[in-house]
Amino acid sequence: MAKFTLGIDYGTDSVRTVIVNAENGQIVATAVSEYKRWKEGKYCVPAKNQFRQHPIDYIESLEESVKQALANAPAGTAENVVALSVDTTGSTPVAVDRNGTPLSLLPEFSENPNAMFILWKDHTAVAEAEEINRLCKQWEIDYTRYEGGIYSSEWFWAKILHVLREDDQVRKAAYSWVEHCDWIPALLVGKTKPEEILRSRCAAGHKAMWAEEWGGLPSEKFLTTLDPLLAGLRDRLYTQTYTVDVKVGNLSPEWAKRLGLPQSVAVGVGAFDAHLGAVGAEIKPYQLVKVIGTSTCDMITVPETDVKEKTVRGICGQVNGSIVPGLIGLEAGQSAFGDVYAWFKRLIFNPVAAIIENSSLDENTKKNIVRELDNQLIPYLTQLAEKVDPAESTVVALDWLNGRRTPDANQLLKGAIAGLSLGSDAGMVFRALIEATAFGAKTIVDRFVSEGVKIDSVSAIGGVSKKSPLVMQILADVLNMPIHVVESDQACALGSAMAAAVAAGLFPSLQQAQQVMGSGYETTYHPNPKQVEVYKKLYQKYLLLAQLLEPHYNNAEL
Repeated sequence: MAKFTLGIDYGTDSVRTVIVNAENGQIVATAVSEYKRWKEGKYCVPAKNQFRQHPIDYIESLEESVKQALANAPAGTAENVVALSVDTTGSTPVAVDRNGTPLSLLPEFSENPNAMFILWKDHTAVAEAEEINRLCKQWEIDYTRYEGGIYSSEWFWAKILHVLREDDQVRKAAYSWVEHCDWIPALLVGKTKPEEILRSRCAAGHKAMWAEEWGGLPSEKFLTTLDPLLAGLRDRLYTQTYTVDVKVGNLSPEWAKRLGLPQSVAVGVGAFDAHLGAVGAEIKPYQLVKVIGTSTCDMITVPETDVKEKTVRGICGQVNGSIVPGLIGLEAGQSAFGDVYAWFKRLIFNPVAAIIENSSLDENTKKNIVRELDNQLIPYLTQLAEKVDPAESTVVALDWLNGRRTPDANQLLKGAIAGLSLGSDAGMVFRALIEATAFGAKTIVDRFVSEGVKIDSVSAIGGVSKKSPLVMQILADVLNMPIHVVESDQACALGSAMAAAVAAGLFPSLQQAQQVMGSGYETTYHPNPKQVEVYKKLYQKYLLLAQLLEPHYNNAEL
């Protein structure tokens, strides 16, 4: 029989497992498992930008999704699985004890959010990120050099420092800290002690200020100057990092049994979902791959000789081997994309649903109406937005509802809607929000180009690219570039499966795995020349609104 690899994709809401035929890239089975505690809203306080996830959710959904995928696969598949790799959100670190056990798996911390994984979208560490930025600009080495020059509250050190300051009990119990994408492979091979874990080059380089140039992580002196609470932690973390073509080990007897797989299954080094999504999208040098979902990540690879000493300002890092070994991986993105549309939906849906729930209608009727409203609101708003002529609408919006990731990370920023009149309707506002996310995407493209990184083509993966032709057409018009939508709707998991195949020795390089296992494109959105000209003018209005409001958000006294 053919040899199969598993790609395990940890998203914000669920785990997805795909089983891929390594000989042709065919996905033979897939399964999804939602995080039960996360779905209930546990451990999150959106008003405080606190988003935490319990490791039990990760463990349960891993086991459930893999076993269900195997059950959905043809008979005999399991014994022919040779490798698996994992991608996760990030930066999503957790405090661990000496054995590498997340503190929230210990009885005394089981309900403590500070002892859980701090999700990528958690912005509780804004103050700590600002302190890191100030110190880096004064230090003999600017450790943000390969992080775009600005450290974000979404990243490793800021989150760690925030928790250490906030929670004495966690601080005393935490021996070390581990990224989600590093902990899952370590768990599967049974080597979770912090000193034994193979750390992801992707996570370390983009989020933890790791670079070979200065011997790994920031110096002990820098960290203790930042805060004495960080004393000694550097020595309990790591020096070496590894690319996704490296094998961590083989499944432990326990996990082989739990998953129903042979112990011979190789486990590859983990990475972030967007980076392996770019691999699944068959990324090539100078190709921008946009991972479009609740937020976006924009990925580019370039040969090392093309950047040399040059660094791109205001992005989420440039790291040798973070996407494809041997190439410089550059990452940018938007803190909110699909989340912007979801916010507008909630704005309308929640009060209407509450009125229905409190009405005198019978319970069955209430449920049916609320369900229909929930299912049809975004499609209906899309229909309204399609009828809006952007040349006639006066509504302009900013997409900073969850702060700004790039260019120039700033989580203090807020969204805005301007140009409203008594004639403005829901369709106009919804279209303006779509346009705002597209304008935000253009600022990223403009930054890359202005910094000397050419973009030859644009590809897209993720839920929005598959579900919303209107969003994708507006994006193509705003960027004035064709956008190729990747055929596979499981690009992140497929990229993990490709990496697993290389880690297991089925292919000598990731590029060759991509050639054999890639899915190609399903459609291309071409710019509409008429709309391109309209959006050139509207983009200038977006930039003006951003210029006017950014100082206000940065200075509470204004």
